[in-house]
Amino acid sequence: MKDVFINGTGIWVPPYKVSNDELVNSYNLYVDKYNAENSTKIEAGELTPLNHSSSEFIEGASGIQSRYVIEKDHLLDPNYMHPVIPHRGTDELSFSAEISVLAAQDAMEKAEITSQDVDAVIVSCANIQRAYPAISIEVQNALGIEGYAYDMMMACSSTTFGISNAYADIISGKAKTVLVINPEITTAHNNHKSRETHFIFGDVCTAIVVSDTPSKDSYKILSNKLITKFSNNLRNDFGFMNAIEDHAYQEADLRVNQNGRKVFKEVSPMVADIIQNHLTENGFSPEDIKQFFLHQANIKMNEFIILKLLGRNADNLRAPNVIQEFANTASAGSIISFHYHKNLDRGEKALICSFGGGYSVGSIILQKC
Repeated sequence: MKDVFINGTGIWVPPYKVSNDELVNSYNLYVDKYNAENSTKIEAGELTPLNHSSSEFIEGASGIQSRYVIEKDHLLDPNYMHPVIPHRGTDELSFSAEISVLAAQDAMEKAEITSQDVDAVIVSCANIQRAYPAISIEVQNALGIEGYAYDMMMACSSTTFGISNAYADIISGKAKTVLVINPEITTAHNNHKSRETHFIFGDVCTAIVVSDTPSKDSYKILSNKLITKFSNNLRNDFGFMNAIEDHAYQEADLRVNQNGRKVFKEVSPMVADIIQNHLTENGFSPEDIKQFFLHQANIKMNEFIILKLLGRNADNLRAPNVIQEFANTASAGSIISFHYHKNLDRGEKALICSFGGGYSVGSIILQKC
């Protein structure tokens, strides 16, 4: 069977950074405005008043200290509470395609390849900007790549599932080199008016070159494992059928909704068990893994998983966290961690793992070439 490698990763980071203090100030102004405007209904018991947030609450609950966003002014405006970007016509490159091209160019430069070396493009993320034409085909066209392209969504596991698809396409002979790109504009689907979610997400785009030919800085994919288990505890109901449903949707209904406590309780041990089983199936133990690049949703989840695997806590070199700076970037988080913090010598092994809505878990075992 062919060997398959990750040869390069790339990243696009938005120009705007928002601290917890900035976000909290905005949210608390919104709360005061909401409570004042609805004071009569609140006094009558028809509505529940909203409570203030705090930077201490955010960092204690998640480990997040800041996030990067595609637009800052409207996101922090109590009258909007979401980013606003200019509309682009059909003769312009879409926003998701533009940032995908930038991340892909960074990854290709790291892998020392050009567009002529790429056979396929997979754009895989939590939410695609439009149904069709596929963003991936738009990116393919913008980069001048021959071959084929397709979009896919698997919530916060979109990157690992995309890499798995690229691996399968290469093994089957459909392609030799595949670009996997993850434009995660998560502030567009986040509910910034909810105390439970207003701080969770940030924006980014990552890209990965997957190939059957190693480069000077390659990581061989030894094995990949995918698991899904249905749950409503992390859900987004936005979709094209909203318009024809006999239901009056509220704004909050079409944003991310989650039961954070249940997600933590159910997903954390499940991920640790899946990683352990994946390693055992391949004749490895957790101690054989030099670095763990985990999904960046909540620092406490990652600490729980590492503690269960190793029986002890790990430093930020063994299990690098980037959630403090980037917040939750859906499927891109584990790749941001890998992109900035991989530190492996030849023969050493690493593991990339994502977990998210679905539930979905993707685990990839790598070895430095």
